Amino acid sequence: MMTGREVVPVMDPGTVIGGLKKKGTGSRSWLLIDVSGQETVLDVDKYEIMHRVQIHARDLRIIDPLLSYPSTIMGRERAIVLNLEHIKAIITSEEVLLRDPSDENVTPVVEELRRRLKPMNANREDQREEKDLNVQHDIETTEEDESPFEFRALEVALEAICSYLAARTLELETAVYPALDMLTSKISSRNLDRVRKLKSQMTRLTARVQKVRDELEQLLDDDDDMADLYLSRKLAGASPVSGSGAASWFLASPTIGSKISRASRASIATFRGDENDVEELEMLLEAYFMQIDGTFNKLTTLREYIDNTEDYINIQLDNHRNQLIQLELFLSSGTVCLSIYSLIAGIFGMNIPYSWNSGHGYMFKWVVISSGIFCAVFFILIISYARYKGLVGS
Repeated sequence: MMTGREVVPVMDPGTVIGGLKKKGTGSRSWLLIDVSGQETVLDVDKYEIMHRVQIHARDLRIIDPLLSYPSTIMGRERAIVLNLEHIKAIITSEEVLLRDPSDENVTPVVEELRRRLKPMNANREDQREEKDLNVQHDIETTEEDESPFEFRALEVALEAICSYLAARTLELETAVYPALDMLTSKISSRNLDRVRKLKSQMTRLTARVQKVRDELEQLLDDDDDMADLYLSRKLAGASPVSGSGAASWFLASPTIGSKISRASRASIATFRGDENDVEELEMLLEAYFMQIDGTFNKLTTLREYIDNTEDYINIQLDNHRNQLIQLELFLSSGTVCLSIYSLIAGIFGMNIPYSWNSGHGYMFKWVVISSGIFCAVFFILIISYARYKGLVGS
């Protein structure tokens, strides 16, 4: 089946009232990939998106790039609202709406969606062609095709964000370890500033990884939240004519025929009472939770290595500080002893007539020698006392 791509600017009737255009209803670029493999670039405002996927404005704000919201996976009645870092999408049972597809970080996600979200008929044809070549590969492909459309789209997003965060962690590791080794060999302002910047990057990356990890863990801990992500199952259990609101939405949907056909296949499981069975989604989330948890553990190990390096640096600085204190003690002790010697010299150097100055010139050398010996002994006593108290290393 050939896939086409077209740009469809859509004018929301609610944006024009009485010939006047509403203010504050700016349009955004969305890439739509439906279950048949068709790609459409939509240039629509938020009201058209809300009407198309049947979500509230508060849900749409979660994927607004102008607003800072943490990573979130929320299940709604007709859609899954997905906000994983740069991946902002709305997934329904029949289509994926991806925000800002031209972004360089979103482009790999688009390519993977094109490859993975293949039409069901095309997958079956590929299976028949490969049946004689590789039976095992045919069985694995069949199992993959049996997954609901929303789960395949969700898996692409989870795989992309886990791989992206793992790549950022690897880049950080390759930069941090050499910087820390250089810092331990030579403590300088340049090396300290480099490690400080890397530590800030690691802190921000750890917070991002932890938020994705916590979101997956929260989903795994709550079966009701996981059950909300089974859009095909909820669609199978809903009647197209159960109410006026539901009926109008079904009539407005361009893919109602395929929805009813897929709903008939899933209705048997629903009527059997398997609507609370979330094993398939739980296995999917557990796989990527283990991957993001491994990335989080790498960042934790990296943080511990940085903390250990900081402790080592602090020990080195404390050792240098202690050596300076010892040097200051030696200098202070020497200064005190020289001050005593200077005091004696000052007393005898005063120009005062003493009676013992005459005829006692031999006393000069004895006063100088005895004063020097006294000061030296006093200095040795001070240092010995400091070593005895452990103030100076032996």
